[in-house]
Amino acid sequence: MLRFLPVLLLIASPALAAPPKPNVLLILADDLGFSDLGCFGGEIDTPNLNALADNGLRFTRFYNTARCWPTRGAILTGYYAQQIRRDTVPDVKSGNQGVRPTWAKLLPELLAPHGYRSYHSGKWHVDGQPLKNGFAHSYSLNDHDRHFHPKNHTHDDKPLPAGDLKSGYYSSTAIADYAIEQLAGHFKDHTDAPFFSFVAFTAPHFPVQAPAADVAKYKKKYLAGWDDLRDERWKRLAGLKLGDTLPPIERDIGPPYARPDDIKKLGPHELNRPLAWKDLTAEQKAFQADKMAVHAAMVDRMDREIGRILDALRKAKVLENTLILFLSDNGASAEIMVRGDGHDPAAECGTGATFLSIGPGWSSLCNTPFRRHKTWVHEGGIHTPLVVHWPKGIAAKGELRHTPGHVIDVVPTVLELATGQVVTTPGAPEFPGRSLVPALAKDVEVKRESLWWQHEGNRALRVGDWKIVAAGKASAWELYDLTADPTEGKNLAAERPEKVKELAAMWQKQTDAIVETAKK
Repeated sequence: MLRFLPVLLLIASPALAAPPKPNVLLILADDLGFSDLGCFGGEIDTPNLNALADNGLRFTRFYNTARCWPTRGAILTGYYAQQIRRDTVPDVKSGNQGVRPTWAKLLPELLAPHGYRSYHSGKWHVDGQPLKNGFAHSYSLNDHDRHFHPKNHTHDDKPLPAGDLKSGYYSSTAIADYAIEQLAGHFKDHTDAPFFSFVAFTAPHFPVQAPAADVAKYKKKYLAGWDDLRDERWKRLAGLKLGDTLPPIERDIGPPYARPDDIKKLGPHELNRPLAWKDLTAEQKAFQADKMAVHAAMVDRMDREIGRILDALRKAKVLENTLILFLSDNGASAEIMVRGDGHDPAAECGTGATFLSIGPGWSSLCNTPFRRHKTWVHEGGIHTPLVVHWPKGIAAKGELRHTPGHVIDVVPTVLELATGQVVTTPGAPEFPGRSLVPALAKDVEVKRESLWWQHEGNRALRVGDWKIVAAGKASAWELYDLTADPTEGKNLAAERPEKVKELAAMWQKQTDAIVETAKK
């Protein structure tokens, strides 16, 4: 299918110029909360991402799928994850091990006919292998349990030796190294071709691990606790017009998966509920603060590595005409578990001998001002930052964009800017997403019927500023007016049952259509 979107439209817009085909740099963080970045109200130092926001745009209502692999499938194909069998669909082999239909091509394959060369560095978590899906080169970090010494990683789809703790390897640095190396080769051998670079950091996904010098910077920062620091983030977020109230932390909501044996392995100071900070013991406070210090160090280090990639673009004199998109695959995680090499409770927090997670207390901070966490489809699980930077194509600097967007919009947006039209693979359904190009010029609403979610029984639908959401298959629908209540503080389901019924019928109709697509 084909939707023509003439490049002449870009020329006619006073805020969007018509430069040559832009390069595209898509940067993806893992388990980053809405307000973890400085430019979104956080206390963590992120000067490079802040600078991109100051000289570009921040989308304040941007959504994902609530989970890592469904989001990655949606970002790279332009379809809901269930449509391409990358999240669970009844009676269809699907989910984390699901295989995409042949018509669900990845973005590099859609860009290749237009002269683009594509590169990947970092987490993959998509079915198939990068080079067989259109990437010219790839560093794939398939080990999600170790940041210092991976046991499963590949270069151009060929296995690399396991890492050594003494080698100085750190995931974010290695991912940036390979991305820079790929770009250097492109600038040397393919100067006339635009590039698409997909850089997918594993930070700040658990286990929280970071270089000791980075952690030291935040060692005392989080002793103030998640309650006070959440209030401070909220005050800084006021300028983003995200509502007048901050809902209280849900003290009875813990990790999405109960793993009591793992909690025992982590020692007496681990908590599976976001208790009031004032009620914690001094030992619990110190243990918890140390974990968040490592999380902050991971975000800080990721920002520094992004800075090195940006420096490579500046050196090559291509930064001005590179469309940069920075986003997160889902909200911060309340998960607590022990995997990989296990956990040594006597080891220093953040080292390779530990396997710690921030848990629901700090996840509540990271997702400020929203409720819930990764895997839920309340705003805390699905509402994360989008930073867009493209000096030659976007005249606005430091502005906000309030139109709702979704990871399914990435492919249509990139295709319009790179090719002037949005083309699907022959035989494929129309993209469910919409190009965000109109919103790059000014703060306008991108028209669409709805946005839809389902993950592990959690489900939601947004139509305009109305949202229904339910936590689990057996839960009743909740209803929120996101104009007046963007943080989902007042459930209107009892007051507006007719609206719930209307939206529930729309959700079911869309679900049925998505299931039918997955069966093709």
